[in-house]
Amino acid sequence: MKANKTNKVKQDLLTIFHAAIDAVAGKQVVKNEFKQNKPTTSKEKYHIIAIGKAADSMLQGVPDKKIIDGIVISKHGHISQSLKQDTRFTCIESDHPIPKQASIDAGKKLISYLRNLPPNNACLFLISGGTSSLVEVLHDGWTLQDLSELSNYLLANAFPINEINAIRRKTSKIKGGGLWHYLDQRPVSCLLISDVPDNNPADVGSGLLFSASLPEENQKLPKLPQKWLSKLKPEKKIKPPNDFNWKIIASLENAKQAAAQQAKKLNYKTQVIPDFLHGIASEVAKDCVKTLKQNPATLFIWGGETTVLLPKNPGKGGRNQHLALAAAIQINKMENCYLLAAGTDGSDGLSSATGALVDSQTLNKAHKKNLDAQHFLRNANSNTFLQATDSLIITGETGTNVMDLIIAIRNP
Repeated sequence: MKANKTNKVKQDLLTIFHAAIDAVAGKQVVKNEFKQNKPTTSKEKYHIIAIGKAADSMLQGVPDKKIIDGIVISKHGHISQSLKQDTRFTCIESDHPIPKQASIDAGKKLISYLRNLPPNNACLFLISGGTSSLVEVLHDGWTLQDLSELSNYLLANAFPINEINAIRRKTSKIKGGGLWHYLDQRPVSCLLISDVPDNNPADVGSGLLFSASLPEENQKLPKLPQKWLSKLKPEKKIKPPNDFNWKIIASLENAKQAAAQQAKKLNYKTQVIPDFLHGIASEVAKDCVKTLKQNPATLFIWGGETTVLLPKNPGKGGRNQHLALAAAIQINKMENCYLLAAGTDGSDGLSSATGALVDSQTLNKAHKKNLDAQHFLRNANSNTFLQATDSLIITGETGTNVMDLIIAIRNP
């Protein structure tokens, strides 16, 4: 009976997670926007520029009669065969999370596409998370090696996403609104799926069409080694033309609310934590478990984006798997405790997993296989541990990206 209860709770958590994903799926939210006939989608026909992990999915939501042609730039493996075979579109698969040569090539092709558009024709941008790494045109004085080394440094040292994107805007000719230099005065609309904490459009994809909104943002420079700090270019405030409309059509808040609605349908007492979850993943795990200890029988939903300080030779994993492993250690002595941590984009770090779902018995499974959870946590090798304990969640790409969800309950 206990095993059946455990399986049901785990299945419920997965059902809740998938309901959140469905609510912010690119195809659905773009389709909804066109149905509502808002100003952002009022033009007759568009040249489509879809960039990000959800580019293919977002494009599917655009009515076919609205499309002239387009360019699609997404992560390797994230563009469907049917789209690749559509002769109206140039499809480019690029690199993420570290920009490589494909990212530079994608930048060249994007600029070429925009420069060859007929004058005055309208463009529709579909922007989602991952854009910063997928497409780039570097400022003079920057090389691809510089950019790759800087990106590795920022990720390994747990820089928050808004600081990473502020730095990216200062290395790029097209970020921070720089793409306007290649768009002339044509009408432009932009629909965004936000993967940043405050839904600031200048941080989504490092702001291809948006410069930093406040002067002080332009002056804030995170602490960096001097070899990079001295090369960063100050952002210039770029004013878009009058005929520019934009809207964020999906965000973390939407996903959290959808998760809560599904949890209530399954008869769980539910609480959505409004605060953005950030910080070192293992410490965040402790805070989440503390909340569970103090509030039994309540299903909690958190959202955010944690970071992991990597050791010198890290293993395989991602921030959600790292958090889940840290939580599994914390809940080992607690009865009937369950925690799911997963990325809404279907990926987590340099692994094929989306995240993990652990419970009070996860460490017992590991002990039977002579696995030391603390050892795997110290070595940032969470994927290997969680695979061995049948704890991984693998969804494949989801068609969206609104950061991460943590869903947990004790004594349901």
